[in-house]
Amino acid sequence: MKRIAILGAGGMGTALAFLFAKTGHEVRLYARNSEAVEAMRISRENARHLPGVILPEEITILGDAGEATSQSDLIVVAIPSSYLRSTLIEISSLIPQQIPVLSVVKGIENGTFARPSHVIIECLGQRSVSVLSGPSHAEELARGLPASVVVAGEDEQLGLKIRHALNHSNLRVYTNSDAVGVELAGALKNILGLAAGICGGLGFGDNAKAALLTRGLVEIAKFGVQLGGNPQTFGGLAGVGDVMTTCFSPFGRNRALGEAIGRGATLEEALHGMVNVAEGVSTTRSVYGLSRREGIEMPITDEVYQILFEGKSPRAAVSALMDRAPKDEWPMTL
Repeated sequence: MKRIAILGAGGMGTALAFLFAKTGHEVRLYARNSEAVEAMRISRENARHLPGVILPEEITILGDAGEATSQSDLIVVAIPSSYLRSTLIEISSLIPQQIPVLSVVKGIENGTFARPSHVIIECLGQRSVSVLSGPSHAEELARGLPASVVVAGEDEQLGLKIRHALNHSNLRVYTNSDAVGVELAGALKNILGLAAGICGGLGFGDNAKAALLTRGLVEIAKFGVQLGGNPQTFGGLAGVGDVMTTCFSPFGRNRALGEAIGRGATLEEALHGMVNVAEGVSTTRSVYGLSRREGIEMPITDEVYQILFEGKSPRAAVSALMDRAPKDEWPMTL
């Protein structure tokens, strides 16, 4: 595994390009926007998403997906979930067959409820797909700050190759066979990021946020397990680990969006001017629809959905959660 192609030059795609280059790989970073490609080539910096991080010469920046993926040993897909299918369909004829994929996409497709790994196979053809998740803000990864992530997939050998390719002194990579749980946890934690931000925007304290996140973890674990995930996954890096960074970090886009809404902004006002995509918005829509279809009780997700899409006030949503009938804490009762 020497040549790595990365589709998507947002924060995470660029950070992974930096990490693969740091571990001795030849990296080609693909971006759709020709102006962004030229700017990065000249400055050796992704000024929009990772200002101040200089990209090493081992990274070739390209605007042609076919050139980027030709003769690659691994394709990394780092495209926001809302644009994943349309982007892959557009470039699918340029992507070689059989090359394995590592997905770092976090979300669930609206309408189809498909996980990103399924969308990738549907658009690019049958191939091995692994997923990477965990507490891994691009801003910290690109600056070499210590982190741990998990790679999951049915192809055990692919997971081991990716672990070997990325693991180094500042990044510890674990493997996990539960691709369903890891991929769902990576998507669902963004809903909790929105909820935590709303709590912050309302001026609530640590007690409220701790209760929200504890019960939120139970909620997303119940959802993930019913869809085939392993409950232990939600207590690991892809679950509680990623929830912590999403809900507390200053880099948390979903937390920041929720905070603006908690302070009184509408969804449209909060989204205005955001540089990066807050995946939790579209994920909330998908998870709300899927939970209704599958009969999974998800009170926190329901309230976040009503705040985002039905105009419910955040304070009314909190009251609805607090006024629910008391229950035993265990087993996973909501």
